[in-house]
Amino acid sequence: MPDSQRAFELLQACDYDGLRQFLQQDSAAAEARDANGVSLLMQCLYRGRRDFAELVADHKQALDIFEAASLGRRDRLQESIGTTPINSYSKDGFTALHFACFLGQPEAAWLLLESGAAVDVVAANPMQVMPLHSAAATRNLEAARLLLEHGAPVNARQQAGWIPIHAAAQNGDRPMVELLLQHHANPKLANDEGKTPAMVAREKGHEELAALLEK
Repeated sequence: MPDSQRAFELLQACDYDGLRQFLQQDSAAAEARDANGVSLLMQCLYRGRRDFAELVADHKQALDIFEAASLGRRDRLQESIGTTPINSYSKDGFTALHFACFLGQPEAAWLLLESGAAVDVVAANPMQVMPLHSAAATRNLEAARLLLEHGAPVNARQQAGWIPIHAAAQNGDRPMVELLLQHHANPKLANDEGKTPAMVAREKGHEELAALLEK
């Protein structure tokens, strides 16, 4: 069995000790990528296992710009910014700024924005999200505020016609909704199914938020 496959199987099994021992025996396995070119570290984060991701990171010789942004390792991110185009896409179609916003790393988002990352970049995959969609979906209020202050389009549409305030409404995230409204989000815009943010909020049982959106 290829070493890379073994690493992914240990991740799939949530076998932290097994992966730790495996990487101690063969640190090169930390560089593993799946059949789509997505790194082992990023797959750990996609599964919500930051502990696994940190373990893998400690065995890697270097972090790429996407991994550094996702983990919030500013020193590694600064190094990567100097060697990798800041708006480059990962194998699955996201930029480093998307990852920083989606994975709760507002300081990394700030560094990327200050270094020239495009605030309105669209993911090169069917999701078609901008970083603000990523921040809104994951309740990353600080990153959302940074993006808006840097001119992020508040009513940009992603897959299925959702705008960021749809995601905030679905989450019942009043602080995010209020932030987006302050930056002129349009609560009357419907998605491709004809649902406004208020309708989405009400479907999820967020009645007070729905009422706010209908004012």
